[in-house]
Amino acid sequence: MMTTKIHQTNVVLVDGDITEQATDAIVNPANSGLILGGGVAGAIRRKGGPKIQEECNKIGGTPVGTAVITTGGNLKAKYVIHAVGPQMGEGDENRKLRNATLNSLKIADQHKLKSITFPAISTGIFGYPIDRCAEVMLTATTGYLRGKTGLEKVVFCLWGDEAYDIFEKTLKLMIKGKED
Repeated sequence: MMTTKIHQTNVVLVDGDITEQATDAIVNPANSGLILGGGVAGAIRRKGGPKIQEECNKIGGTPVGTAVITTGGNLKAKYVIHAVGPQMGEGDENRKLRNATLNSLKIADQHKLKSITFPAISTGIFGYPIDRCAEVMLTATTGYLRGKTGLEKVVFCLWGDEAYDIFEKTLKLMIKGKED
């Protein structure tokens, strides 16, 4: 686990299962139809129960780069923020991933949440490279946290040593770069 402070917010990296995170919200790396199928979304559906998918069905969908919020159902987190990241090859992927990250943070602030947990969005079946994901998501998040926010804690919950190591290395380089 790595923890650093950006302005007044703790940024934490953990290797683990996002469905076990006890932050106010966890982020689902969603598809634009908001169908909780496989991967992280499937795990959220299984542990959170049918209420999450029911609320997603009422919303009906959201474009790439945007985010919406639903209940957390039976999860430890009270809410799920569904952020739609890009699929590799669709074009303008970095901007779309940055927007998905920023829109998730904005929704958390709009709902006066104090903590949020992100996965590495789009790195599963969407094929986004983990090193680019770390760079884009951490840059967007640290930039956002330097502004006005009520967030006290932002967690990046990564699955496996490789993902964790890449995010840790990227975050350490960003912190070092700000000190120079």
